[in-house]
Amino acid sequence: MPIYPKKNCRYFRKHRAALFDGIEEGGIRAAAYSSREIHEHENDQAMDNLHDTVSTLKRLTGDIHEEVENHNRMLDRMGNDMDASRGFLSGTVDKFKMEILQGCI
Repeated sequence: MPIYPKKNCRYFRKHRAALFDGIEEGGIRAAAYSSREIHEHENDQAMDNLHDTVSTLKRLTGDIHEEVENHNRMLDRMGNDMDASRGFLSGTVDKFKMEILQGCI
């Protein structure tokens, strides 16, 4: 077995650590992911983001639909109220005309 000077001993330890870095309890740890795995992971993240966006848009369109329905009901009620007011005002004007005509004749 060769004897290393103290200076080379540290050098030996650094290279030994670098050489065996990644070996854990009898197994070799994967140092890097493959390009395909990285793209699959990115696609999964993009799909999750897309799913969240679609869910948000679905809730938003449901809220918009409900708001439109509420406004349509309110406009229908206003239209009915306007018709009733028009009928009441028309009757009042007719009565007023009759009173004027009867008073002038």
